[in-house]
This record gives sequence, C-alpha cells and structure tokens, in this order.
Amino acid sequence: MNQTQDFIQQHKQRFLDELIELLKIPSISADPSYSASVYQTADSVADHLTSIGMHHVEICQTAGYPIVYAEWTKDTSLPTILVYGHYDVQPADPLELWTSPAFEPVIKTTDIHPEGAIFARGACDDKGQMFMHVKAVEAMIKSGEMPCNVKFMIEGEEEVGSENLGIFVKENVEKLKADVILVSDTGMLANDTPSITTGLRGLSYVEVEVTGPNRDLHSGLYGGCVANPINVLAKMVASLHDENMHITIPGFYDKVVELSDEERAEMAKAPFSLEKYCKALDMEDVYGEAGYSTMERGSIRPTLDVNGIWGGYTGEGAKTVIASKAYAKISMRLVPDQDPNEITKLFMDHFTAIAPKGVRVKVTPHHGGEAAVTPIDSVGYKAAALAYEQTFGKRPIPVRSGGSIPIVAMFEKILGLKTILMGFGLDSDAIHSPNEHFGLFNYYKGIETIPYFYAHYTELTK
Repeated sequence: MNQTQDFIQQHKQRFLDELIELLKIPSISADPSYSASVYQTADSVADHLTSIGMHHVEICQTAGYPIVYAEWTKDTSLPTILVYGHYDVQPADPLELWTSPAFEPVIKTTDIHPEGAIFARGACDDKGQMFMHVKAVEAMIKSGEMPCNVKFMIEGEEEVGSENLGIFVKENVEKLKADVILVSDTGMLANDTPSITTGLRGLSYVEVEVTGPNRDLHSGLYGGCVANPINVLAKMVASLHDENMHITIPGFYDKVVELSDEERAEMAKAPFSLEKYCKALDMEDVYGEAGYSTMERGSIRPTLDVNGIWGGYTGEGAKTVIASKAYAKISMRLVPDQDPNEITKLFMDHFTAIAPKGVRVKVTPHHGGEAAVTPIDSVGYKAAALAYEQTFGKRPIPVRSGGSIPIVAMFEKILGLKTILMGFGLDSDAIHSPNEHFGLFNYYKGIETIPYFYAHYTELTK
C-alpha cells in the first residue's frame, strides 16, 4: 500500500476541497423544501464515484430519495467489500446556535482538534466519513493497488429511517452480493485511542398527541375545571421512569440481554474520565439508571428519552390559554433481543392506559430498528483491527455504541453479511447538533486506514 499512501499524501488538499464542496449542499431529507438539494447531492456522489474510476455507477430510484450504487471488479475469485454510507443530513436547527452557517463549511481549530476541524452540517455524520471511503478507493485504484472487489451503496434517507433501503436490498440481493459490509457512521474513543464499534442499540421512535377540550380555553375561566393536555402530558412522560431511572412500561425489560460480570469488566477497560465527560457537557454530574456506569448506560442498557415536547402558546409575552393539544416525540434505544415492534406496542398500550379520562391519547409510531452485535473473532474485525494498528500504532479497543444504525441488522437478515463499523468521528463532534464538525486528523486518518482494511481482509481470506 506504499503507492496508495503516497497518492493520499499528494492529494490531501484536493480531498479536503472536494469534501467542502459536498458539504455546501443542504441535503436535508426530513424537510421536503430541500428535496432538490438532496437529489443534487446524489448526483454529486455519483459523479465522484465515476471520476475515481468505478466500473459501473448507477443512481437507483426509490419511492423516496435515490440510492447511489457503484462497483469495481478486479477478479470475481477475490473478496468483495460492500461500502454503505448516506449522503443526507439532519436539519441544521436551531440556526442561531451555529457559530458559522451550517452549509458554509469553515475550518477552525479547537482544543481537541488543534490541527483544525471542518464545521458544517454533515461534516462527520455522514458526508465526511462516507467520503473517506470514496477517496480511499480512489487512491487504491489510481495507484494500481486495489487488492479486491468493491461495491458502494450510498443512500439519501438514513436520517429519516431508511424507509426504502430495505426494499432496495430485498430486490437487489444478487447485485449486492459481497463478503462483508464496511460502514463509517460511528466514532472512536479518542484520537490517541482508536476503537471499533462492535455493538449498536436498536430503536423505537414514536410521537404522542394528548387532546383535551375541543378548542383552546381561557385559563382563568376554565383553569382547574378541565384537564390541561400540557400538564397531563408532562405527568405521563414523568411517570415513564421511576426514582432509579428504571423504565416503568410493563414488559419493557423482559427480553433484555444482561451482560456477564466478565463482559462488563472488559468494557470497563476503555478509558473514561467522568470529570472530562461532565466538563465537556458543562454539567455538574451524570444522571441515569441506578446500578450501571455511564459507559454502560449509554451502550448496553435500553433507554427512553423525550426528543421534543410542545403545545400551547410559546410566542413573546403572555397568553392565558389552556391548549387543546400537547405533543411529544419519544425515542427508545433498545439492546439485543428487544424487538422494536414489540416495544412500540408495549409503549402504546401503556401510554394509553395511564391517560386520565379527561384527555384522549394518540400514539403514532415512526421508524425503528433492531440492535446488532459484531463478534471480535471474525475476519472482518481482525482486518479492521490490523488496519487501525498500522496507522495509529496501537490495537483498537472494541466498544458498544449507544447509537442506532437499524440497517446493520437488516443487512444481516437479508444479505447474510456482518457489518464492520470503522468510525473515525469523536463524541465531541456535535453530530445532530449546532456546530457539527469533523477533525482534519480524523478525515485524513480514515482515508489512510481504510486501504489497509482491504489489504488485510484480502490476505486473511486467502
């Protein structure tokens, strides 16, 4: 891979410039007003894949946004690596909290990124990390050191639940035939502590609506006489946890897989500073389920969180009103063996049951997905570990992530393939938040590391 690494060093500035141009396109899949930009981004990704020398590039239409597919075949007797990523991004709101416009990428230095970081929506999640793979493959193809076959599948609906990806995968099993799936949509512990994500939590996401009177009412004339949907919703949400932050939905924990003391002890070896964690979030202390560490609460335990809550008057000044309706969006992160459909049903039944007679409750399920675990004795994991060791100079630590990538479990069910999660972002990169960023160190280190995965995977499968 010497020529590949030389190519990367020679073209680093171009790789950065091209990413910056990609980040300028506001490919927000959740907002229909940005539809044209999402399609523009798909075209841009396809153009990049064509320019690097992929043999076949295709923009595959779906019922939603298109999936960009590409392949490069060296020899059908060699392994095939299927790269998955997404080109859509989260909304940038609240815009006023950005220190620079979300879609006007700038490079700034920070304490964690003294060499600089790209500040823009999608910088880390997932345009920057997806683009690392495009540039790594370019370097291998152009230098003549591509050791095996590669396919790309880049979608535009990950941030809204990948509704059409499963359909595409089911309809294209033969096209997507591969030996392993490679994804960079996760992170690592620190720039001096590489890690590989070996587990992801599942997800159940719902929206609730509580309705009281048939119209907004005067809070003086009706206050104390009718159920206030906002007050009721607040009490209902608060009741979903007990004093130990244990979720109170009956049956919620029935299928939760408990890790052994030995497994928890291995997890505890990952470096973690409670003081630094709290300082980074400007908090005095952590908060969570009793009996578990902060690292465990965020990875091997299920959770329930309100992602948004609203109702009534929220404008300037006062308006004495009892709102007719109140709303909340709630996400539940799940662990292995918890079925998202079962959990959604348990939530719906419970939330409806605890509502007082003065209100009506509606629960609308949104997207979900199953948890996934990747064994550390697989060829894919071993190849990834060797690749990190080659560029970081130390073995990576296997970690469970608190995030959810529902498509990982789906890939295994439909394609029969395990996914290797080679993330290069950091928890401090503010993904989904204002001022999202991606370190230049991380971007370049990803491009440098990925080719070694191809080389080691090919060698280990001989």
